[in-house]
Amino acid sequence: MDRVKNCEEKFGELFGGKPTGNEGNDPEFMRVLQRFIFGEVCYVGSLDNRMRELITITVLAVNQTLPQLKAHTGTCLHIGIAPVEIRETIYQCAPYIGFPKTLNAIAVIDEVFAANGIALPLEDCGTVTEADRYDKGLALQAPVYGEEIKERYAWLPGAFKGAVPAFLTAFGIGDFSTRKGLGAKDRELLTVVILAALGGAELQLRSHVAGALKAGNTKEEVVCALVHAMPYMGMPRLFNALNCAKELLTE
Repeated sequence: MDRVKNCEEKFGELFGGKPTGNEGNDPEFMRVLQRFIFGEVCYVGSLDNRMRELITITVLAVNQTLPQLKAHTGTCLHIGIAPVEIRETIYQCAPYIGFPKTLNAIAVIDEVFAANGIALPLEDCGTVTEADRYDKGLALQAPVYGEEIKERYAWLPGAFKGAVPAFLTAFGIGDFSTRKGLGAKDRELLTVVILAALGGAELQLRSHVAGALKAGNTKEEVVCALVHAMPYMGMPRLFNALNCAKELLTE
């Protein structure tokens, strides 16, 4: 593998330019970064540029590394990813990272959209109503996860025993996973990446690796997604994710 040549090729595909030479205050660091990400990591595994960039903006949103999120949102547009796919990728983060961080990420992508002449707001992708958001969420949840959450938190006191599992079903799944703009396969894979990037969510990560496989992702694609996320979230979180999902990925 000639990672210098690969880096030049991939950098051109993604950014329409050339990687760092000797310009800037830290050209040595940038050469290490670019040659590793774009010369090595991007050439290992089966995922295409589209999915890799959606993974990248997911990790950047989770980590609130907003200058890089701005740059990679532009990259997404450059390689032909639809604005609605970018938006849905960021919206998908909300149940896991909370509303304030998601709003920060939304502000960044909206800035990039506006700079590229993309009219806002984008089209409505919601598919649920106040009356059916729980039922539609449950219809997606049950075949993949069954009654796991309801049973696990049956010990909660009073109204919380029913409310907490219902929040997951109606809000976490009903309000977001039912939306148009991204398919279930992509949403589940991106959720795995969200949980890996968060760190400390290994229990949930393992469940969502199982969900990603049930949604049609291959074991290789799950590993590829985690490895691609690694330069942006750090190697410890990659190894934590791989270790907690090892049985699912090797059985």
